[in-house]
Amino acid sequence: MKAWRTLRRRVLTPDVSQTLMSVRGFHVKDQAGRERLENVGRYFLTGYAAAAEARTAAEAEVPLEAVAAPYRGFAYEGAAMASAVRDALPGGGRHVRDLLAGRGDRHVYMAYVGVGWAMARLPRPLWGRLHAPDPLLRWLVLDGYGFHQAYFKTSRYVDGQYRHDRFPWPVEGPADYAARVVDQGVGRATWFVCGTDARRVVQTFDRFAADRRPDLYAGAGLAATYAGGAGAQELTWLRDAAGPYAADLAQGAAFAAGARVRAGLVVPHNEVATRILCGLPTQAAAAVTDEARIDLAAVGATPVYEVWRRRIKSTFASTRRA
Repeated sequence: MKAWRTLRRRVLTPDVSQTLMSVRGFHVKDQAGRERLENVGRYFLTGYAAAAEARTAAEAEVPLEAVAAPYRGFAYEGAAMASAVRDALPGGGRHVRDLLAGRGDRHVYMAYVGVGWAMARLPRPLWGRLHAPDPLLRWLVLDGYGFHQAYFKTSRYVDGQYRHDRFPWPVEGPADYAARVVDQGVGRATWFVCGTDARRVVQTFDRFAADRRPDLYAGAGLAATYAGGAGAQELTWLRDAAGPYAADLAQGAAFAAGARVRAGLVVPHNEVATRILCGLPTQAAAAVTDEARIDLAAVGATPVYEVWRRRIKSTFASTRRA
C-alpha cells in the first residue's frame, strides 16, 4: 500500500519546476520577491503531495502543520486541490470534506480556492463532484479557477484579457456573475505574474476594460496582503495609484486578513499591508469581514457573496471619505 500511495503522489503531483518564475516567464522585481513567490509555489505543491499520498486527511495534517506560518495556508490550498482531484477520480471519496472536518477548517478560505485549482484541471463533466457546500464561500472556487488560468495561461487571461461571458458553475448561477469572481482570481494571479511589482500590476490592469478593474484590484489586494512581496512605500503607492479602486483593493486585503486571522497565521507583512490598504491592523480588518456577515443574505438576483463584498467595500469607502 505504501508503494501505491507513493506512486499516486508521483503521478498526481505537478512538477515543482512549473512554479519557477523563469519557467512561467513572470516578471522578476528583485531576488526577495522571486524567492517569496517561488516558495509559495513550492509549499503549495508540498501540501498537494501530502494530500495526494496520505491515507486520511488527519495523516496529511502532519506535514501540513510543519510548514512555516507564512506559507502554511498555501500548503492547505494545495492539499485541497489534491483532495478535490482524488474526489473526482474513479472511486471518489470524501477527501475535501474530511480535510475541512479537521485542521483544514481554519484554512477554509484557502481550501475553497484550492478546489478551484482542481476545477481548472478536471473535465467539466466531473465538476459536479467538487465539494463546496457553503453557499457563501463556494464562490471562492471560481477565484481559484481564475488564478489557475491566469497563472498557467498568462498570455490568454492576462496579456489577452480573455473573459468568460457566462460561466457554467455553479449550475444555479448566475452565470454572468461567476465571471466577476473569476476576475478576482485573475487579479490575484497578476500580483504573481508581475512579480509583486505594484507599478507593473497597475499598468497591466489599465489594459483591461474599466468594468473589470474593481474585481481585479480586489484580487491584487488579497494577494499583496496574504502573500506579500511589497514594502510599505510600494503599497502606499499602489493604494494611491488605485484611485477609484482603492476600496476594492482594501476589500481584497480584508479578505486576506480574515483568512490569516482565522488560521492563526498573521505575520508581519500582513500587518504592513492592512494598515496601508485598509487603514487598520490585521485583526481589525478581519473583523470588518466578520461584521459584514451578520444577517447576510442575497438581495434579489445579487448573490450573497457579492452582497458580502459590497458591505466590506462600503466600509472602507466610507473610511476614505471621512
